[in-house]
Amino acid sequence: MTDHSTDVVIIGAGPVGLFAVFECGMLNLKCHVVDALPEIGGQCTALYPEKPIYDIPGCPSVLAGDLISSLEKQAEPFKPTYHLEQAVETVEETDNNRFIVTTSKGVKIDTSAIIIAAGAGAFGPNRPPIENLSNYENVCVFYACRNKEQFRGKNIVIAGGGDSALDWAIALSDIAASTTVVHRRDKFRGAPDSVLKVKSLAENGKIKLETPYQLKDVHGEGNTLTHVKIADFDGNSKTLETDALLCFFGLASSLGSLENWGLDINHKHIKVEPSTCLTSRDGIFAVGDIADYNKKLKLILTGFAECAQAAHAIYARLRPDTPLHFEYSTTKGLPS
Repeated sequence: MTDHSTDVVIIGAGPVGLFAVFECGMLNLKCHVVDALPEIGGQCTALYPEKPIYDIPGCPSVLAGDLISSLEKQAEPFKPTYHLEQAVETVEETDNNRFIVTTSKGVKIDTSAIIIAAGAGAFGPNRPPIENLSNYENVCVFYACRNKEQFRGKNIVIAGGGDSALDWAIALSDIAASTTVVHRRDKFRGAPDSVLKVKSLAENGKIKLETPYQLKDVHGEGNTLTHVKIADFDGNSKTLETDALLCFFGLASSLGSLENWGLDINHKHIKVEPSTCLTSRDGIFAVGDIADYNKKLKLILTGFAECAQAAHAIYARLRPDTPLHFEYSTTKGLPS
């Protein structure tokens, strides 16, 4: 016996998963959405809601959290059902070419198709190997920045050399008392424009760069951080006074039960047919960063387009005898 029946189960409530609700809804396909996090939005909500995104068409700049709010509102007319704080554990195919999806909370959903929009899978931060770091986590040591105002007037140390480290160094340089970026190489891995901005800020004394150094130790009183010790590869060390440490060393991800579904998976990415986003298993589709094909671009806007392709392929699978007379949203409008 199942708890719910629907046209599509979407796994992942990040920006691409939310837009998949909209694209399916425009084709009168009902959706249930499953996500392991307690809130919708994926990494945009959990890791960087105040981080600006610049490559969303029509939005010169939009905060990640605001993008999620807009996508939620866009999906709202189609009345999706959200199952949060639970993961999909099993997928069983039935005799009538449908699936029974069972979550970690025991919820069973009967569905005609599945869209996997799980990004990089279930994720957590890569933590530096410092023994007592956990004493300060979520008080003075953070792996994400959800409210930059909490760092106003503080001495901040940012560890890392990728986009997140550079973006937050730029964003906090105007409000923190001091911002120091620690990276184990002289070269950074972020977008060229961000690298230029950070170097310009350093030249103008707005931030300080400590390269090539890496974190060695942290010190404080109770759970209040006071100093960070850094060292270079020759053993030379420095002690930095700090109120907060932001660590941006990427995410450790896991596909979880997805690896047992008989899909064509390579290096934690699911191979799909690019014109439909169909996986190697009929009725199961993948969109967004987790989907892979030749010359795939990992961009949110790419994932958005893949949602439309998957939705149209699902419509053809569910209703093969009902031709789809395609209409633009400007013509069709939204449900009242």
